[in-house]
Amino acid sequence: MSTYTHELMINHHGRGFLTQVAETLHVWRQRYQSRRELAQWSDRELHDVGISWSDVAYEAEKPFWRA
Repeated sequence: MSTYTHELMINHHGRGFLTQVAETLHVWRQRYQSRRELAQWSDRELHDVGISWSDVAYEAEKPFWRA
């Protein structure tokens, strides 16, 4: 039977890991919202920024986890 010291049982990920998870969730939410907003743009707005409806469709159909 092995003996574990207190040091070996400490979660070394700590806040860094939770921060990374929170940041990832934040990025995913931003992507989702941005793609939904882009899908609502008018022809004029799309023309102004040089984006076609096919570009919008391609971007809007991506899952939120894909950049």
